[in-house]
Amino acid sequence: MFNFDERVDRSGTFSCKWEKYKGKDILPMWIADTEFKVAPAIQQACHTQIEHGVLGYHLPAQYTPANDAVVRWCKSQYNWDIQPSWIVWTPGVCPGFNVAIRAFCQAGDIVLIQTPNYPPILAAPEFNDCTPVHIATVEENDGWMLDFAELEAQAKDPKAKLFIMCNPMNPVGSVLSQAQLDRVAQICADNDVILCSDEIHCDLILDELTHLPAGNHAQLQHRSITLMAANKTFNIAGLGTSFAIIPDTTLRNTFNAAARGIVPWVNILGLVATQSAFTECDDWHAAQRNYLIGNRDYLAKAINAIEGLKALPAPATFLLWVDASKLDLGTAKNVQDWCESRGVGPSPGVDFGNEHFFRLNFGVSRDMLEEVVARLSA
Repeated sequence: MFNFDERVDRSGTFSCKWEKYKGKDILPMWIADTEFKVAPAIQQACHTQIEHGVLGYHLPAQYTPANDAVVRWCKSQYNWDIQPSWIVWTPGVCPGFNVAIRAFCQAGDIVLIQTPNYPPILAAPEFNDCTPVHIATVEENDGWMLDFAELEAQAKDPKAKLFIMCNPMNPVGSVLSQAQLDRVAQICADNDVILCSDEIHCDLILDELTHLPAGNHAQLQHRSITLMAANKTFNIAGLGTSFAIIPDTTLRNTFNAAARGIVPWVNILGLVATQSAFTECDDWHAAQRNYLIGNRDYLAKAINAIEGLKALPAPATFLLWVDASKLDLGTAKNVQDWCESRGVGPSPGVDFGNEHFFRLNFGVSRDMLEEVVARLSA
């Protein structure tokens, strides 16, 4: 029904992903948008809005269809009953965690961050005159996970005010279990730390696991900001529409006050696309997930067959975190140079906090992925 095998030509579209290597024989496998066309229902919803002919101001809180769609999605996907008033619309999750720092930290306070991590999260504390303290992600028998002992130790610092976490974790793709989220919640409660949980990849869990939103945890309902979006799952990141779910009224008011005058409203097309994604695209969502599972399994096996490379299959996301610490670089200057010299452009591991890794985006057609493997294997 849906053709994820189609290789869409994005040349000449000024795509951020493809512009990076414009004019070079390097396949862009870095930034986290997929190469898939959006669901037909989303395309139609946006066409209908354009055909109406007026694209004026829309206050997101007043656009009830999008708010109702978020409420419906949270219930159907996570069994989380939320109120529309808890939703704060933001033009991306990056403004969300930057606003959280502004709202709940003073200059010089400590912001705890898991590492490796999405580069804008790593940069956010210093942008806001705070001190980042990195909490390692360690390799365990069944995958990657937070170093909870280190989190507990660092949270005891009186200056530690906020913990920014990814769940699922970017770039390693791990998913918190109930026991693990319980531990995060207890550490935050014991040390009066607010949790800002970036959950933008939560609808792309590939294994038989359940996503547990931070804001639905009893100990976190009054000390959390849960950041979500349809952006990654439905490939609509270019529409700049995300949302924070903040159950606690005081936290929500403080968050809104910190955003006032700085963070713009999200746009009408983003609201329309999000509404459609969360109400009309369940079949497309399931089909894409199945396609990504096949891509994930193929790529992980192929990467582990290349001498010097190692990767744990990611339980979630469309991103593979590849360990190249044992790679023979030959004449290459570094891991990124080695990949690019073979015609593949991943996200540099150094940007996430580890120069010996790289991140591959497998949200592409299978034949494109096979071409990537062939180039890296050459």
